[in-house]
Amino acid sequence: MYSAENEFAEGLLRIFDNVLLTEEKALSKGYFSNLSIAELHTLEAIGPYEARAMSETAARLGITTGTLTVAIDRLVRKGYVERYRDSKDRRVVRICLTRQGKLAYRMHAKFHKLLVKRIMDPLSEEDRNRMARLVREVDQFIKEQYEKYSDEERARNESKKAEGNEK
Repeated sequence: MYSAENEFAEGLLRIFDNVLLTEEKALSKGYFSNLSIAELHTLEAIGPYEARAMSETAARLGITTGTLTVAIDRLVRKGYVERYRDSKDRRVVRICLTRQGKLAYRMHAKFHKLLVKRIMDPLSEEDRNRMARLVREVDQFIKEQYEKYSDEERARNESKKAEGNEK
């Protein structure tokens, strides 16, 4: 027997995969074909307005500052991001989108806006609220699972370091 839970699980996986595949295809055929999905999501994490600290952006992406540095080097070379030292605290590196970066950001945001509009427009206000609540609950569960595995990984790494110091 095919259950609603199976249909829901399979649907979520298809949605996740198809959103990524659609974004990749749109990128490969469009004006921003030199951007990867990961780079586009980095632009999204930086945001179109004020400059952000590298550490803040890395935290938003859930990656290390070192990993972000590699991505930012690439985005600077491609002309999507500018990087500079904070004038008040020279230890802080700030990043912001260039004009081209802001355009890529807006095009990506437009895709997401169209997706939301297509899903939400036919729904009643009650169904919209129900859908928003469901998405919040799924998001919260995934966040909790991510944090759980991140905490476990951090504990393993600290244990390995401690073992290495004992030797």
